[in-house]
Amino acid sequence: MIKPAILLLFLLIASLLSVRGQTNVEREVAARFAPVFYQALGDHPRSDYITNFDFDGDWRGDNNWDNADNKEFALRGYIYFAVSETRTHYFIHYAVFHPRDYKGGEEKGRVLSRIFQEGAKAVGANDPTGMLDEAVLAHENDMEGCLVVVAKASKESGSEHVAYLESLHHNTFSDYMLGESTPQNFKTEGRRPVLYVEAKGHGIEAYTGDEKQTADREFLIYKYTGKADDPGKQKSGPVGYDLLAIKTTLWPKARIGTKATGTTFGAAHDYSFISIDVMQPNGKAVTQKINVGGLGSAFLGNEGGVNMARPPWGWFDNYHRSDPLGLWFFDPARIVRRDFNLGESFSTAYIKLPFWAVK
Repeated sequence: MIKPAILLLFLLIASLLSVRGQTNVEREVAARFAPVFYQALGDHPRSDYITNFDFDGDWRGDNNWDNADNKEFALRGYIYFAVSETRTHYFIHYAVFHPRDYKGGEEKGRVLSRIFQEGAKAVGANDPTGMLDEAVLAHENDMEGCLVVVAKASKESGSEHVAYLESLHHNTFSDYMLGESTPQNFKTEGRRPVLYVEAKGHGIEAYTGDEKQTADREFLIYKYTGKADDPGKQKSGPVGYDLLAIKTTLWPKARIGTKATGTTFGAAHDYSFISIDVMQPNGKAVTQKINVGGLGSAFLGNEGGVNMARPPWGWFDNYHRSDPLGLWFFDPARIVRRDFNLGESFSTAYIKLPFWAVK
């Protein structure tokens, strides 16, 4: 007879292996479709390097602006990711971090940003759009990203491929479809979408290679290799990047409730309950309400605009301000079906609970 303590240990190990197995599968999916990023360089290229939030060895948000200039800290290539899955599609969020957003210039941008924010406080409720507070030039920390939607292999879709893409640039999402002969299409390199990241402000769009994106600009081209290269030491060729799982990096730091803030996050939001459809073993979809509660919703940052950079669950679209905050991250299937006007064959029921819904 197995002793209870041994049985408990066995179950614990099995659970850990299962979680690790799920993480590995999600990483493999994210790696297969990891985008190619054409990162434009401004007049302070080091501030345009893509890297990880804790590049300086800590999870403080209010020292990243200064530490970005310290060449003792390598700004190695990392991209954050999260994967969710329905019967028909994978939904892969990629989040791109920079220590600085320096629109308007390193010094002038910081000063003007403070003036704008003070003006927003003065106007307060008299600003019906709610957009004045977003009129910030420079700020500490920066995170923008994209949602890559992969059609699974089927008789209808053929082999698995990226079918839809949404990218974030300055609180606006742009929608792209593969193969459409319109401005809303995107290019691929193999199965990987090719994206453009602007200099200084780091908004992300589909890469077109047109004059608007490329005129008089230098670029770093970031490609997934599974190895985080240091562009500061690289003389030529693409910069390799590695993937970091959101659920084991940013997410645990965000679980700070609504009243307290920490060293990583400077603002929080009560997300309350999020409802998503989840597929049951019998093949039926059931709506589940998950109590997400309070989360850090903006990174701590004191340079320029205060606490202006946000994690994926803090992103929003100025053209869909009525959406609950975080819906784009928490329920991407529903958002994509709405934004691309897709039919019932596009499943919005997840085959398992996303990581954020598992306590």
